[in-house]
Amino acid sequence: MDLDINKLVTQILQGSRIGLSRSITLLESTRADHRKLSEDLLSTLLPKTGRAIRVAISGPPGVGKSSFIEALGMRLVGQGKKIAVLAIDPSSPITGGSILGDKARMEELSKSELSFIRPTPSSGVLGGVARHTRETLLLCEAAGFDVVLIETVGIGQSEIMAASMTDIFVQLHQPFSGDELQGIKKGVMELADLIIVTKADGDALTAAEIAKNELEQAVMLTRTAEHGIPSVLLTSAHKNTGIAAVWTSILSFVEQQKASGSHSQKRRAQSRQWLNQEISTELLALLNSQARFEELLKITQQRVETSGEHCSRAARNLILSLLAPCP
Repeated sequence: MDLDINKLVTQILQGSRIGLSRSITLLESTRADHRKLSEDLLSTLLPKTGRAIRVAISGPPGVGKSSFIEALGMRLVGQGKKIAVLAIDPSSPITGGSILGDKARMEELSKSELSFIRPTPSSGVLGGVARHTRETLLLCEAAGFDVVLIETVGIGQSEIMAASMTDIFVQLHQPFSGDELQGIKKGVMELADLIIVTKADGDALTAAEIAKNELEQAVMLTRTAEHGIPSVLLTSAHKNTGIAAVWTSILSFVEQQKASGSHSQKRRAQSRQWLNQEISTELLALLNSQARFEELLKITQQRVETSGEHCSRAARNLILSLLAPCP
C-alpha cells in the first residue's frame, strides 16, 4: 500500500477513487504506524470537509435498503451529483466475517463514475456503523462527494451512532411485516427525521398505504412539533416511484436546519460526541498498554467470579490501583 501521505492527499483532492480507497484502508489498519499516518492524513484534509449532505439510512433486514439507495443514488448521479455510499455490513460474532455484498446489490450505481461504494464490516461496533465510519465520511467529503449515504447495519433499535454523524436520519419500513408497530416504541424511531415505506407497488400497495397511515398516527403520539414530526413517504425502488419526493424532503429538511442555525449546532454537537468517544477509546487503549493491567484484571475477574463482588466497585478499584504509584 502506498503510504506517501502527500500523494494520498493530492489524489483525494483530485477525486481519485483509488486514492480514496487506499486512504480508507489506511484508516482501518490496526498498526500503530498506520494509525499515526491516518491521523496526519485527516488533519491535513479536515479544512476540505463539511460540505456534503450526510444521510443515514436505516431499517430492518429485508426492507430493501440497498435497492432504495441504488434508486436514490441513480437519480442523484443523473443530476450530476457525486455520491458516496458507506455500506455497513454485520459481522459474525462467531467467525468475525462479513458478507460485504452491498456493492454487488447496487450493480447499476457501482458502474457510475460519479459514485463510490465502500462496504465495511461492523466488526462488533454497536450503533449501526463501523469503527472508522466518521473518518471515512470526512475523506469522502474531501474527495468532493456532494452526498454521503450511510447504509447502517439495520438491526432494529441500535442505530444511535449513525444518527450522531449525519444531517438527516432516514428510517425505512415495509408493508406486511408489522414494522409500523415500531413507530410507537421508544428508541430509534425517536431519531427518525424522515420515514419511508418501501415496496409500495403491485399487491403490496394497499398494505403500504395502511402502514403509512399507521406510522403517521404513531409519530403524532410519540413526537412533538417542537422536536419535529417526520414526514412518512411511500416509495418503490422497483417502479422507481416516490424517489424524487424523498430527495426533495431531504433537501428541504437540511435547508430548514441551515436557515434556523440548528445545522451548525448539530455538527458542533456531533464533534463533541466524537471527541468523547475517542477519549473513551484512548483511555481503554492506555489501560491495556499498562504492564500491570493484565495481572490486575485477572485478579479482579477471579474476585468477581468467586466472591460476587459488585462489578462497578471492582472496576473502579482496578482503575484506582493502576493510578496509584507503585510501592
